[in-house]
Amino acid sequence: MSLALLFPGQGVQHPDMLRWLDADAEAGAAACLAALAQHLGPDWRARVGDDAWASSNRIAQPLITGTSLAAWRALAPRLPAPVVVAGYSVGELAACSAAGVFDAVDALKLAQRRAAEMDRASNADEPAGLLSVSGVRDDVVDALCTRHGLAVAIRLGVDRGVLGGTLAALNAAMPELARLGAELKPLRVHVASHTPMMGGAATAFGALIAPLAWQRSSCLVASNLDGTARRDVASIKHALGAQIDHTVQWDRCMDTVAERGPGCVLEVGPGTSLARLWAARHPDVPVRSVDEFQSAQAVVDWVRRSLA
Repeated sequence: MSLALLFPGQGVQHPDMLRWLDADAEAGAAACLAALAQHLGPDWRARVGDDAWASSNRIAQPLITGTSLAAWRALAPRLPAPVVVAGYSVGELAACSAAGVFDAVDALKLAQRRAAEMDRASNADEPAGLLSVSGVRDDVVDALCTRHGLAVAIRLGVDRGVLGGTLAALNAAMPELARLGAELKPLRVHVASHTPMMGGAATAFGALIAPLAWQRSSCLVASNLDGTARRDVASIKHALGAQIDHTVQWDRCMDTVAERGPGCVLEVGPGTSLARLWAARHPDVPVRSVDEFQSAQAVVDWVRRSLA
């Protein structure tokens, strides 16, 4: 029986996230937490309650990356190596690091640069964002996007996804979506991630990572770009760059993970959003988020019971 890992994206950060990390610093998280403090300031945890600060791209992306990898570094020595990993949006950096492609400090630096390029690609005169939509078929949503100049940023299932575009276009589409019976939730992301609006960021980030010396993945990485399981460096680099301005195929990523037959799935990072999505799509495979537990040992105990 094997273990699969999922790493969340931005928007799930909260003041009480992963409180057990500080207690487990000596177990492997300390180096990641020190690097995170260097990036964001030593008072980063106290500031997470300030939504304007914590939800900004330049803070949220390294924050999610750093805390997720700190959690994995605390857990990894006590758990079996994963057979497959997947990361949601910026979480793909943490997933690649957990798979040994690059180290946690490099992952933090990449998250910072990714956020900076996405901010640079944004038009300050035309605010943009993301909108979660559920309860409407994807073909209906696709047609609506065409009418309103929006794009599907993330696919989560046949009747669930995330739309991206300017706030003006999103606001214009919301009444029509509501009439169709959609459940709508604006996300705490202030750029149109994973849409053509991020073309400049995808090109710049791709050029940044192209010459870097990375290692072949120690396990399969289910990529956002198309859900394909990758391992070689060139393919991973292409997917990491291209996903910035292409739709995240998270439904396919989950199915690719499921095809590897894991005994259990662990969401590694703040929040429980990916665990809930997994439970809805693959209810036969146990899943938990590390943010649900009060200690690293409690996480380890659950995984061991699930794999026994």
